[in-house]
Amino acid sequence: MSVNIQWFPGHMAKARREVQEKLKFVDIVYEMLDARLPISSRNPMLNKILQQKPRLILINKGDSGDREQLKKWRAYFKAQGYHSLIINALQNTSVGKIISESKVILKKKLERDKTRGLKSRAIRVMIIGIPNVGKSTLINRIIGQKKAQVENRPGVTKAQQWIRLNSDLELLDTPGILWPKFEDEEIGKKLALTGAIKDQLLHANDIALFGLAFFVNHFPKRLIKRYSLTEADLSLPTVDLLLLISRKRGFKDDYERASQMIVQEIRTGKMGPYTLDLFY
Repeated sequence: MSVNIQWFPGHMAKARREVQEKLKFVDIVYEMLDARLPISSRNPMLNKILQQKPRLILINKGDSGDREQLKKWRAYFKAQGYHSLIINALQNTSVGKIISESKVILKKKLERDKTRGLKSRAIRVMIIGIPNVGKSTLINRIIGQKKAQVENRPGVTKAQQWIRLNSDLELLDTPGILWPKFEDEEIGKKLALTGAIKDQLLHANDIALFGLAFFVNHFPKRLIKRYSLTEADLSLPTVDLLLLISRKRGFKDDYERASQMIVQEIRTGKMGPYTLDLFY
């Protein structure tokens, strides 16, 4: 089944324009990615928008990603000339690493400002990422209180807001920015499986079938354990496998409920850590 996903709410188009206008006011950009989607969660428009602005790539939800794959992606980003960190926005330990790495990236600028006799000030940061990647969660962790609106669904942060941390950082939060159309339908499915786009854009069974196929190919033992399957069961067409899981979970032939369950269990980590973008 061909999937054509287009989701570009008006606030996203506005946010893109505002990002371009506000870039001159910030020292560095934090580009937040999802550890499960180190490439698919990158907005392909960003390089054009950000140009040469210093950037720190934050690979969030690190505990949810495949450790070996993430090592490879960090090496890839380094080869592209970017600094990157694997973080978990829910943990305080990430904050210190982010501040330290920011100072490393901006070392020459900070030294130049000092030489010119400029008064020391907070590093001004813009945080950018697709919806539901964890931007507001990171901000709340840094400041230790819920100033940035957080909700576990895409498209919550709609307006830019400056948030003063301390003498180290001043943060400009931005709404999650997607791109107008997903030319690669597999990227759309990956974003749907991880909850980056609205569930209404795809049928739950399409997302579940995509997720099942991935785990059959890469983590078959997890499927067997989670749903009490046999190795022979995994040789079934994914549609038949979905129906089998539906019956095993007591849903009979209600594959829609089974699909929703499978998607939620993949999203919430009950299937273990994984990275959908595979680096070969």
